[in-house]
Amino acid sequence: MAKGTTLGSPSKEAAQATAHEPAAVFGSPAAGWLSLLQHTTKSRFCKLALISSILFALLCKWAVGLNGYSGKGIEPMHGDFEAQRHWLEITLHLPTAYWYKYDLQYWGLDYPPLTAYHSWLLGWIAHRIHPEWVALFTSRGYESTALQVFMRATALATECAIYLPAIIVGIKSVWAKGRSGLEQQLLVLAVLLQPALILVDHGHFQYNSAMLGFVAWTAALVGFDQNVLAAITFCCALFFKQMSLYYALPVFFYLLGRCIKGPNGLLTFVSLGATVVCCFGVLLVPFLGSVESLLQVFRRVFPVERGLYEDKVANVWCSLSVLVKLRNLFEVQQLVYLSAALTLLAVLPSGINLLLKPSPKRLLYGLLNGSLGFFLCSFMVHEKSILLPLLPATILLLDEPVVGVWFNNVAMFSMFPLLKKDGLVMPYILAVVLWNWLFSFGWKRASGLVKLAKAISYAVIFGLHAMEAVVPPPPRYPDIYVVLNVLFSTSMFVVFFGYYNYRQILSGALDRDSRKQKAA
Repeated sequence: MAKGTTLGSPSKEAAQATAHEPAAVFGSPAAGWLSLLQHTTKSRFCKLALISSILFALLCKWAVGLNGYSGKGIEPMHGDFEAQRHWLEITLHLPTAYWYKYDLQYWGLDYPPLTAYHSWLLGWIAHRIHPEWVALFTSRGYESTALQVFMRATALATECAIYLPAIIVGIKSVWAKGRSGLEQQLLVLAVLLQPALILVDHGHFQYNSAMLGFVAWTAALVGFDQNVLAAITFCCALFFKQMSLYYALPVFFYLLGRCIKGPNGLLTFVSLGATVVCCFGVLLVPFLGSVESLLQVFRRVFPVERGLYEDKVANVWCSLSVLVKLRNLFEVQQLVYLSAALTLLAVLPSGINLLLKPSPKRLLYGLLNGSLGFFLCSFMVHEKSILLPLLPATILLLDEPVVGVWFNNVAMFSMFPLLKKDGLVMPYILAVVLWNWLFSFGWKRASGLVKLAKAISYAVIFGLHAMEAVVPPPPRYPDIYVVLNVLFSTSMFVVFFGYYNYRQILSGALDRDSRKQKAA
């Protein structure tokens, strides 16, 4: 590998080619299609390419929604689809004091208040369309086709309202600023078509795009030096899904670094502190009537009694449990402390680097490393939590084309047991194949060692999929394929975690090299 280059960074010749012939460098069908639009529409290219990219992405998301979802037809609890629908009925019909107390054994509300307000709004709309969809208690397990269409439409509308504009503004004005119009359009399409988010939100069924959209707005706003607005959008992310705490340390270190490095640091620090306190107060207003109501919200949002992880997830604790049954050796509280200590140890190097050298690009790496560190080491991790490091990793595709695509594919593989349970095997295959075919850039620019490692990992993925399809698991080890998935995916995530930390530390030097290459 040439001096000054890394797994995801182009050589001098490649950088020069990118400036003049990006389609040739990327060599992907998506780049070719967008390049064709560029040559045939001239000044209208950007607008036409953006509109066509959005419409194509929305079509793919809706097509995935035509398939199954979590818990479809499975009595008595159904699944996440029913949980989301049930929250519409309880927030619509019950006083706020009962939202986090009502029938907790049947999908009790356990997401932060902004999710509850979102559910109330959707419940209000649903009640005016068809009251039976959200009738209190009697609507449990309701699965009519019309309701499914409505719920799918709400997931798409939520994404269009929050996530979509954040990605477009961030890419065009901050993260890919200075890149060619073709590169920007290519990145927009790649992020909108990311298979993991599509399959979880529009297949399995959730509203992760809202939380991720607020975080994307945070990362975009810091690029405009609007740190107070960024603090507001991040508070919204925290109050939509508690998973966004995975991003909390990088955001905290970045904003603190800006207070230290920037002018009027003390005033900025006080403004940010006051903003966070006000946001928390406003979003918690309905629950401030009594201490018990407020505590009940926190007990539901952070249910430590659930255990170290949910199901079998590709992180350190689940992988270790194959050899050592941690739940038999430690009390739950001890596991909480142990996981907290290991998580802090994992994410502090990235956070300190972000504190000392805060920049919008380094914040993306910090969000990636912080959330991946939490995914690998923290308490009560779900397999869907891999969506959090995938957001910044996908945004960084122009800087990390080789590892970025690789990471996305391994992350998709890690979620396969969940998607298989939901009957989403075919959408999983088609979404991964389509995304890799459209964005097959970067392979030729990798070193021989990276190509070999990538080929071996893909061979393992294909091999495990093929074995699972044709060879039934032995009766003594019914979860053998899931366990092998966990062990392989965890080992790969540890490698990616080390690589992205390395890239974050060198990001300033690499950016300077890139500018010199473009100027040459």
